[in-house]
This record gives sequence, structure tokens and C-alpha cells, in this order.
Amino acid sequence: MTAAAAGRRDLALRRALEWLCGSLAALALFGIMILTLVDVSGRKALSESVPGSLEMTELLMVVVIFAGLPLVSLAGEHVVFDSLDPWLPRWLRRVQGLLVDAACAIALFGLAWLMWVKAADMAGYGETTAQLRLPKAPFVYGMSVLCAVTAMVHGLLMLRPVAHHHIGVDGEGPA
Repeated sequence: MTAAAAGRRDLALRRALEWLCGSLAALALFGIMILTLVDVSGRKALSESVPGSLEMTELLMVVVIFAGLPLVSLAGEHVVFDSLDPWLPRWLRRVQGLLVDAACAIALFGLAWLMWVKAADMAGYGETTAQLRLPKAPFVYGMSVLCAVTAMVHGLLMLRPVAHHHIGVDGEGPA
């Protein structure tokens, strides 16, 4: 595969991931917004709140947060400590970036596995939310899948680093 073809494939994969995760997060956030509007309006106008609104908001927040994880990793928007970077040579910053991406990938795959096991346990027990009796397992399975996707993003960043993730790649940053 040529470099141009690989670049087009990477771009298509990136756009698909941004669209899927971005849409999921946006829909969940929009749901929270509408739910909050209806809940507050109902409390003020009718002295009635939406039953289970707190549970629904919590579950939708889970979707927003975990759908955002791959996007944050893809954009290189994590919190970083880079005070020493100006004094480190490029090759060492590159090695540091590889190690950080490797650690993130391993930790996220481990977390995804633990969540998958937990979701299976929850499904087996039939665990539900307290008020609405919504099953919790599908949400935990979703969290697991999104953690695995984020781990794969970090794995791909190890293989194909980009400048906005690693100073010293593509000529970014001081020498």
C-alpha cells in the first residue's frame, strides 16, 4: 500500500470515528438538554418533575463521557505535563510519546476487559436502575467497547504518530 493510499485510509477511518462517536455524544448531550428543560419546566409550571430524570441524566452522561474518550485521544487533547519538553531531544520525546501511547492502550484494553466482565455479571444478575428499572448491562457493555476503541486509537498512534500528538514528528516543535 502506498503512503498516499494509507493516508486516505487513515483519514477515512478518522472521519468515521469522529462522526460515530461525535454523533453519539451529541445525541446524548441533546437528550440531557431536552430532559433538563422538560424536567425544570415541569417542576416550575406543574410542580411535577420527570420520573427518573436523574437516572436518565446519569446514563446519558456515561454515553457523553465514553463516546468522547476516542475523540479526545484522536485529537491529542489529553492533559499533559510538558514543562521539560523544551530540554529533551526529539528522539527522547518520540520515545516518551510511544511509551505514553503504549501505557494508555494497555490500561484502556485492561479497563475494557474488566468492564466487559462486569457487564456480563450485571446481565446475569439482571441488574437495573433503582427507579426506572432500566438494565445497566448495555451501558457497561457500551463503556467497554468505547474504551477498547480508545485503546485502538492509542495503538494506531504508536504505529502512525501525528504531529499534534508527538512533538518531533513531522517537524513540529523545537530541535
